[in-house]
Amino acid sequence: MTVSTNPNLIWHHSTATKELRNQQNGHKSVVIWFTGLSELGKSTLAHALEEQLFKLGYQTYVLDGDNIRHGLCSDLGFSDADRHENILRIGETAKLVLKAGTIIMTAFVSPFRKDRESVRNLMSHGHFIEVYCQADL
Repeated sequence: MTVSTNPNLIWHHSTATKELRNQQNGHKSVVIWFTGLSELGKSTLAHALEEQLFKLGYQTYVLDGDNIRHGLCSDLGFSDADRHENILRIGETAKLVLKAGTIIMTAFVSPFRKDRESVRNLMSHGHFIEVYCQADL
């Protein structure tokens, strides 16, 4: 991740911190990162988990790879460089939603360990869970 050094950009801190949001929600915010090859059920698992957690009253959201490529990452292809950029954008998005006190499920192929590690490093310790999905096609 590149942090801007532009002097015209100022980071504004919210008084409603992640910790306060977690306290109000009654649960810890976390990123649950489903990864694995295409067509193995990552999205299905993420949405099923979201449905169950939501029914229990948790604040949840799914960042799905296909959905994200319709908007935020619609300018990207599937080259290694574009896959890298895709995961970085998702990581930054997940970080913002995490700070909102939400449990985020993501479903992305994310083939490069270094990219997943970069995303993990964006989060506070214990706020990133990686789930590798493996099944027969």
